[in-house]
Amino acid sequence: MELAEAIRGRRSIRMFDGREVERDLIGQLITAATYAPSRMNTQPWHFHVSVGESRKEVAEVMAMTTAYLEEYLDILGPEGVEHAARFYADLGSAPVVIAVASPVTGDPNVDRDNAISVGAAIQNLLLTAHDLGLSSCSISSPHWIRDRLRSVFKMVEGWEIISLIVLGYGAEEPHERNRHTDVVTYLT
Repeated sequence: MELAEAIRGRRSIRMFDGREVERDLIGQLITAATYAPSRMNTQPWHFHVSVGESRKEVAEVMAMTTAYLEEYLDILGPEGVEHAARFYADLGSAPVVIAVASPVTGDPNVDRDNAISVGAAIQNLLLTAHDLGLSSCSISSPHWIRDRLRSVFKMVEGWEIISLIVLGYGAEEPHERNRHTDVVTYLT
């Protein structure tokens, strides 16, 4: 697949058919992620891959998110909240959940640079997944369950979850969304 095709064709998928993803494919995704640029090659990321029983634990913790969805009623509307509740109850049947973590340094400049680097690693992972015929979605981990998620992923102190990636074989057809066009200012 050509890079431009992968960039334009990748979509966030939230419903999966539940089929297992081969460990070799997951390894290819992680390897691709590690080729992302980072400040002075610090590579400020760690990937916690959850499958099988541990994935069920992650889903149980994420299901707690639905208790807070009413707060989003004004933003998402009733249908959006219902869709989110269904997704969080089982993470869309995704067989793999990857927590992407980064160290917390306490220096806002370093933490910002780390977040940018981790974002680039996530994009590499998502594009590679698409190229390999997998579907994925990067989601924020809700702050009110952050500590429980860190525990389930057996994360060491001093690291935080930047994103969760749900991964598998898609069970929904992605649709193209309009892109904002007023996103650039040229200076001459």
